[in-house]
Amino acid sequence: MTSAGPAMTTAVAATTTGRRPAVTAGDRLGGPSLPVARSGSPTTGGAEGRSPTAVYEAALRSADGRLWVSHPDGRRDLLPVLAWRGDLAPGDASLLRRCAGPTLDVGCGPGRLAAALAARGVPTLGIDVAAFAVRLARRAGATALRRDVFGPLPAEGRWSTLVLADGNIGIGGDPGRLLTRAAELLGPAGRVLVELQAHPAPPGQLLIRLEGPDGQMSRSFPWAFVGSGEIRHHASAAGLVLTETWSSRGRPFAALGRP
Repeated sequence: MTSAGPAMTTAVAATTTGRRPAVTAGDRLGGPSLPVARSGSPTTGGAEGRSPTAVYEAALRSADGRLWVSHPDGRRDLLPVLAWRGDLAPGDASLLRRCAGPTLDVGCGPGRLAAALAARGVPTLGIDVAAFAVRLARRAGATALRRDVFGPLPAEGRWSTLVLADGNIGIGGDPGRLLTRAAELLGPAGRVLVELQAHPAPPGQLLIRLEGPDGQMSRSFPWAFVGSGEIRHHASAAGLVLTETWSSRGRPFAALGRP
């Protein structure tokens, strides 16, 4: 795909008319991307915890952006919500300059990357299933839609670049499935730009929970932590090859393309 026409015309039309598919139990959101509640599931509490989406959006709305990941072994990691919500973070520039041609930012969150690319004249669409994150992305200047990466998307098979930043390679706990879907979305010469975990411990799928600024916990959901030692395997399983690895400001990245 060498021009913005078909992809971005469709995206802008969908944005301005307000069309979007129904959110299903398999939907994910970005920055990080997390499961959406099933229809009829509690979103404000209960024995099983809140919807991960509700906890994430509460952090986006809060003044200090406090959001933690709770691991099965009891560890808690503070997530950089303020960085996602702010201007470009250290290391972002190395990712952005590799975005050539129409770019799909999967799990765009508040839109800092999609907005920066748009400001540079790169036709870019951000997708996220968190309604408030999409609203913030649009305010930042990005074209963004409330969509699931596994659902119907504009310009399938024609994107030049697909971005999985901020740990979004972990969506759904199955990197092979996610990268297979990414390959379906790419044009013949397209590539996937992936941010990796600097210290994935342990690798593989885990059931994690979120703890929000009000101290409430989300339900458990599957997530994958992928480091430089695992990305080649996951790429191969999806019919892709590792074409480049690099690190910037302590953040490791990889580029994947077709054989």
